[in-house]
Amino acid sequence: MTAMLHETTPTAFTAPMCWRRTFPGRPDQARCVRRFVAFLLEDCRQADDAVQAVAELAGNALIHTRSGRPGGSFVVEVRRGEGCLAVSVTDQGGSLDDSGPHRRRHDDLAENGRGLPIVADLATRVRWTGDPEHGHTVTAIFA
Repeated sequence: MTAMLHETTPTAFTAPMCWRRTFPGRPDQARCVRRFVAFLLEDCRQADDAVQAVAELAGNALIHTRSGRPGGSFVVEVRRGEGCLAVSVTDQGGSLDDSGPHRRRHDDLAENGRGLPIVADLATRVRWTGDPEHGHTVTAIFA
C-alpha cells in the first residue's frame, strides 16, 4: 500500500529543492530517516533541529498509524528554499486517539506524549493535514 500524499508546500516560501523518500514502517528505519535528512542538510544551520523534528514525526507515524503495522510505510520529504526549510512526514492513517494532533499531556512524568510539543518548540511553524482514513502529513517549517 502506498502512502497518500497531501499538499505539504509551505505557503511562506518557494522551495527550489525537494527530496522525497518512502521508508518501510519498521522501527529500524528511524536511524535511516535521521541519516537521510542529516545528509541533505549537512550545510544547513537548522540541520540539528530538523533532524530531531523529523525523528519525532517518523516515530509518531510508526507508533500511532497504520504505517507502523506489518507492510506499512511512511514518506519523508525535505524542502529547501532560500532562507527556509521544511521537513514533512506522511503516514498511512489509521486509528488515532483523537482526530487531530496529539496535545501535551498534563502528566509531566509521562514517558510519551511529548513528540509534537518538541517539534513545535524546535520549528518556526508546524502544519498538520489529513485524516485517519487517508493519512496525515505533519510539516515542520524552519525559517
